[in-house]
Amino acid sequence: MKSLTGYLSEAAGKNTHMTHIEDLILDGGVKGARQAILALRSLRDMLSGNSKSPVDITVKWDGAPAVFAGEDPRDGSFFVAKKGIFNADPKIYKSHEDIKADTSGDLTKKLILAFDELQKLGIKGVIQGDFMFDKSDLKKEKINGISHIVFHPNTIAYAVPADSALAKEISKAKIGIVWHTIYTGATFETMQAEFGREIVPKLKKSSSVWMQDATLPDLSGTATFTSKETEEVTKKLSDAGKIFKQISSSTLKEIEQNKELNTIINVYNNRKVREGQRITDTKKHATGLIMFVNDRWQKEIDKVSRPETKAAKAGKRDELLKFFDKKNLKNLQKVFDLQNLVVDAKLIIINKLNSLNKIGTFVKTKSGFRVTNPEGFVAIDRMEGGAVKLVDRMEFSTNNFSKDIIKGWDNPN
Repeated sequence: MKSLTGYLSEAAGKNTHMTHIEDLILDGGVKGARQAILALRSLRDMLSGNSKSPVDITVKWDGAPAVFAGEDPRDGSFFVAKKGIFNADPKIYKSHEDIKADTSGDLTKKLILAFDELQKLGIKGVIQGDFMFDKSDLKKEKINGISHIVFHPNTIAYAVPADSALAKEISKAKIGIVWHTIYTGATFETMQAEFGREIVPKLKKSSSVWMQDATLPDLSGTATFTSKETEEVTKKLSDAGKIFKQISSSTLKEIEQNKELNTIINVYNNRKVREGQRITDTKKHATGLIMFVNDRWQKEIDKVSRPETKAAKAGKRDELLKFFDKKNLKNLQKVFDLQNLVVDAKLIIINKLNSLNKIGTFVKTKSGFRVTNPEGFVAIDRMEGGAVKLVDRMEFSTNNFSKDIIKGWDNPN
């Protein structure tokens, strides 16, 4: 797989945001669209046992909060942090007092526990992970009549049979962490992220910290795809390649570089994702975007009273609408067709990777637990270190926004 790095928003340097593979087509222009197809080809080859350039895969764990820990490169002292670590003035915590001064409630408790427990691991450099549980988060629940140890940090609940060795290990711990990113650099501002490397073997063991790496085993040469599955992915990617060649490079370039246009297309697409709906009629979806732009800008115009301000906003709307000429509208439809084919191929790959899951994943409803898949996966370019998300957005979004799904922070009553 060629480098993903150039096409990922922020991900090449700091793991604070990662791009969905189908969104590379919008955010990365011609190069991004090509890279989405090439990345999926590499994953297909890996899962069919024909990989020449192995791809690292990590599981996306649905934990909270994101936790950074390690040595301050300026003085070598231990710290924990949340995502403010990469601010112009890095926000890091080197004592309980630092944490209490900047946070409140459950976040304060979890960061203090992280500060106390992660010091025991002998961390060199800086690493990032997801906080999965503290002792008070562990519950004993019956799922299908079997007793499980459950932790439920966010939307997805994780369950382990209570009589298993893993459950005993988890029950002894004061906190649980899944590590996924290593950072290197002389300052926080210049640090570069490295994904998909084993972290746990380099750390000291502590019975009070349950931890594991997010990485899946190297699947190179392992024929996990059936021939039918390989054929299905190949057909989707072949069709994607044909559509890609039909899209004007100037249309892709404008979507990539015009930030207002790029944002509004992403917002428009994400409305469908939140509703749990695939885009089935791409022509209707493309023309519907014009109405969406008009409605969105009209709300902005209606908010102001001064005629000159209204005129200025109307001018910006009209400038944006110039994009939607007959040629660009036809190309935009093909962009959505290309995204659909990338999603189709992605879902076949995700379904195969889901079968490798070792810890039960569920969503909680008022009537009990329901099986769901992991949040998703991250594909990493081993040579360049870039990364991209593979998420079944329909399933995860439905779970995330459904009022019927009890989240980890909700009161079930």
